[in-house]
Amino acid sequence: MQDGEGWYSELCDSVRGGVYRRGEPSFNSRSQIFNGNVQCHAKAVTCPVDAQDVSSILKICIKHSLSPSVKAGGYGTAGWAVNGDVIIDLSNLLDIHIAPPLQNPVEIEDSGLWKDYTSIRDMPVTSSKGKSAVADPIANPLKRRRQGEDEDEYENPARKQRSYDHASPALASFLRGPALPPDPLGEEPRRPPLDIRGDRNLETLPMTTRQISGESNKSETSMTSSQSGSNSSLVASSSGGTDFTSPDGSIDLDSPNKAADPFSYMTSTSSVDIQGAGESSGVRGLAGNLPPLFVGGSQSPAFAMPGAWPRSGSDISTPTGPMSGMTLGVGSSSTADPFGYMNPAGPPSGSSLLGSFGPGTSSLWLPPSALQNPFSGPSDDSAILSDPTLNTPLRRAAEVSHRTHAVPVHKHAYVTFGAGVMQKDMDAFTHRNPLEGRSVGGSRVDVPYHVPSAAHPVGSSIMLLGGFGFISRLYGLSVDNVVEMEVVLADGTIVVADRDSHPDLWWALRGAGPAFGIVTRYKAKAYPVPVVFAGNLIYRFHRATAPSLIRHFRDCIKSVPRELYANVLLTAGPADKDSLVVIQFCYVGVREKGLEFLQAIESWEGETCLLNEVSEKAFIDQQDSVAQVLRAKAGRNWFIRSALISSLPDEIINKTVMQFADTPIGCTWLFELAGGAIADFEDTCIAKSQREATWTVAALHQWELEIDDPRCRTSAEKWINQTLAPVSVGGSFPSFLGRHEPASRTISCFGENWNRLCELKQKYDPHNIFRNTFWPLDEGGIPIDPESHEPPSP
Repeated sequence: MQDGEGWYSELCDSVRGGVYRRGEPSFNSRSQIFNGNVQCHAKAVTCPVDAQDVSSILKICIKHSLSPSVKAGGYGTAGWAVNGDVIIDLSNLLDIHIAPPLQNPVEIEDSGLWKDYTSIRDMPVTSSKGKSAVADPIANPLKRRRQGEDEDEYENPARKQRSYDHASPALASFLRGPALPPDPLGEEPRRPPLDIRGDRNLETLPMTTRQISGESNKSETSMTSSQSGSNSSLVASSSGGTDFTSPDGSIDLDSPNKAADPFSYMTSTSSVDIQGAGESSGVRGLAGNLPPLFVGGSQSPAFAMPGAWPRSGSDISTPTGPMSGMTLGVGSSSTADPFGYMNPAGPPSGSSLLGSFGPGTSSLWLPPSALQNPFSGPSDDSAILSDPTLNTPLRRAAEVSHRTHAVPVHKHAYVTFGAGVMQKDMDAFTHRNPLEGRSVGGSRVDVPYHVPSAAHPVGSSIMLLGGFGFISRLYGLSVDNVVEMEVVLADGTIVVADRDSHPDLWWALRGAGPAFGIVTRYKAKAYPVPVVFAGNLIYRFHRATAPSLIRHFRDCIKSVPRELYANVLLTAGPADKDSLVVIQFCYVGVREKGLEFLQAIESWEGETCLLNEVSEKAFIDQQDSVAQVLRAKAGRNWFIRSALISSLPDEIINKTVMQFADTPIGCTWLFELAGGAIADFEDTCIAKSQREATWTVAALHQWELEIDDPRCRTSAEKWINQTLAPVSVGGSFPSFLGRHEPASRTISCFGENWNRLCELKQKYDPHNIFRNTFWPLDEGGIPIDPESHEPPSP
């Protein structure tokens, strides 16, 4: 050891998990976060295996005047997670367990209250009760560290490249498919972000000319204005089926070079060979109506296949006739494509082929494992986190059909999980480990339960900072559904906090948790979600018609029940899709009950709907839908701003549309309907004024690291801080705090609760050990400049 690095020796001797010093390969992989525009200057990364390890790390940091920062495997953008001298990476804390409520509730000592769950205090880290998936700790980490070896096989969850195509094959086909025809209304094409480094002036830079994919085939792809209004769309009727209409003629999907386009990776150089017959050109001849199996249509409900791709396009027939004239631009892996990981795999050689289910359906490629009993669980519970064969189209479709009218036995369940569990993996676990339910006829039908959370991808810190998602209007925010937390405090003490133990800490943790301790385990309520009636409606963005669509959407969802979640987002890009208006619809229940709300929204006649793929599906697929629409990618520049607003008047809508029209590709602006159960909870530090907001809004901007275009930041700031100011109720939910937030905005997230939070901060962390968080004050209570509070940009 070098002189002055006694802290490193102590960490190696005290921590059972790995310890990785700067300069080692594992340090680099473990110190990355989702936002690529963050430069880490930490000295080491530690990988604890339990709360005791975390406690030891904190005590060593305090002893040697080192600042800790905590990385919980989440998708943070501000960079606080890697801003400390020592990063505490919680990604090894992967224990997860689900159980129904106890049949015999336990009385809480001297309180007269009862609880229907087993406390974290009484559960070992490697749980042996209920259903669980447990990752083994790193083998012999101390020996490896002392030998100076670097054998850590690790994939950073914040940089893991995930494909979300399975969430909606119809949407995947649309996003990866042919370029939209020239805009008949003359909307100016969207420009990619522009690099204005040096003396180049933004105003004098020429506008990037829109290039249509397959420009060499213009004679085959060009359309008149009258044609484009109705011929390039993928729409579903209210029955839940999907129609796919397109221009006549085949379309070449080869893309032009779009170096500055943050979505250029979405367009592959070739189409996937869905037929599995060696035809690299993909599936041609798909127009007319897609068979109902694509989105769970009503004509063949028993064989509705959400996530299923047709095996053959040339001979697919539907009740309205053969399909011809279109290539499904799904994309395939190519050695020349550095982003081939985004593309769904075609059928391997030797795969099983399932024949036609009858008139109006196509053959499907399915791996052999799909032919197993679709309701039998995996023999090894831990496999659900990694085995792709458990998510086959047949299995998914059979589950949806089987569970459509299931009645759960339990009103809720409890999920206990480590801080390293990603929300996506938790949803996968609870989906693959359903609890008992009943059909309307009385037979057993197992029902999946889900913890309320934000849509994928997020980490466990969502349980501390808010967590608004598809079932929050029905059950509340993530913080409202946590019932216990195992916490390591600033002095290294380990406690279990709940409503009866450390109640003031409990109040602060739910909304401001990272500033008060390091949570290593959670116990949260999960609720039965047999199926959802959900999906996307996509329209082309026009500044002339978008205000009408947003107003129509707003008026349609006034006074809707809590079971309905809905948002409308404006998304810029990719280049060959121009700008889009996307309405995301999620009714927690069956199609029959959600249909009237969908029909109201889709009655708007101002534009042709390019895609309507709302259908019954598993909740886990809906959880992936936001990421699928955003086409988010790790390692880019990310900039997020958010607010909560009390109303959405016409003037705000008009200004929003006009401002958005001038943003570069890679920008997404979102209006989410809030309210419902969110306003029912008052025992957390999230202010009542925030909970009573009608809408949550967000600007989500991404662009390549090589590009420096101030509009990627300034357009978001102007929209949130100026345009929305007249209807803003203060700051956002804390989970939306982003990079370079001024102290005033952070404080406004907590409204009237801020003063009490400051008092509790002095009680639990008087020396500001947890300074590498959103907390905007120094040890003396003075606001910190955000530029000095976060890691620098590269």
